[in-house]
Amino acid sequence: MHKLTERYHSIGDFMKIEDVYALIKSDMDAVNDTIKRRLSSEVVLINQIGHHIVNSGGKRLRPVLVLLAAHALGYRGERHIDLAAIIEFIHTATLLHDDVVDSSEQRRGQETANSLWGNEASVLVGDFLYSRSFQMMVEVGNMRVMEILAETTNTIAEGEVLQLLNCHDADTTEERYIKVIHYKTAKLFEAASRLGAVLSGSGPDLEQDMASYGMYLGTAFQLVDDVLDYSAPGEEIGKNVGDDLAEGKPTLPLIHAMRNGTPEQAALVRHAIEQGGLDEIDRIREVIETTDAIAYTAQAAREEAEKAKAALERVPDSPYREALLTLAEFSVNRTY
Repeated sequence: MHKLTERYHSIGDFMKIEDVYALIKSDMDAVNDTIKRRLSSEVVLINQIGHHIVNSGGKRLRPVLVLLAAHALGYRGERHIDLAAIIEFIHTATLLHDDVVDSSEQRRGQETANSLWGNEASVLVGDFLYSRSFQMMVEVGNMRVMEILAETTNTIAEGEVLQLLNCHDADTTEERYIKVIHYKTAKLFEAASRLGAVLSGSGPDLEQDMASYGMYLGTAFQLVDDVLDYSAPGEEIGKNVGDDLAEGKPTLPLIHAMRNGTPEQAALVRHAIEQGGLDEIDRIREVIETTDAIAYTAQAAREEAEKAKAALERVPDSPYREALLTLAEFSVNRTY
């Protein structure tokens, strides 16, 4: 057993999230260099918007998954750097498009690109990032990688449309909402961890294990975002409390509150979802509290995180496996 791994097992604890990033610091430096280099364009506005959102303080969690999964399964080449950058470009493109669809004005505590440069520019630069990521995929020269990422981007687009259909629909079920999470958010987590396994040539069983880990992790991560939307100070999460409600999004805390509240409480939440806005945010937060909607959603996230950990059972013991376990724990204990 590796000394670092042995230390964490011996104290029955997980690594700190800072230790996870320290473990792959040289790789992440290379990923960030690749992102800066491949983001460049002769069109100045592309550089401005691209750098604004890529450098806006995100956790780079999806690229981290590529790196950790590849190392955990013994990969020794350099292609994981390119794939991590590709994953970040795809993620950034979805953020640019999301903020336009949602008319968002703030992300990660900063003004969104669409609020600074307009919707048209944001959509088009998002398109540039998608097309740049596919240029880079071709350079990797692995048809399985192309297959995974083509399917992933298609599924994410389907998830965006599903979410649009659910907006202002107070009859959205928990099952429909979880499907949106799987398509829109967790699919890219799944692809990131799966790609690490593909690079290592670990075979279909371990590839599926890593894909399952990513899907569970991504689902847990989004469910915690839903919790934080009603329980964390806006300055911590980089957006305003109740933003999802303002956009008419029926997230799990709201779905649970309607299902378990009094008829009057359910009617209040239903009206807020259908109309959007935050006129009744204080009363709705009371309903969420009295129906234990936060605890219910947090428990659902915890169950997903535990399934993510279980998916790593066949992955060889190493600091990288320990880091993957830590990410699952971080996903449900974070406050931002």
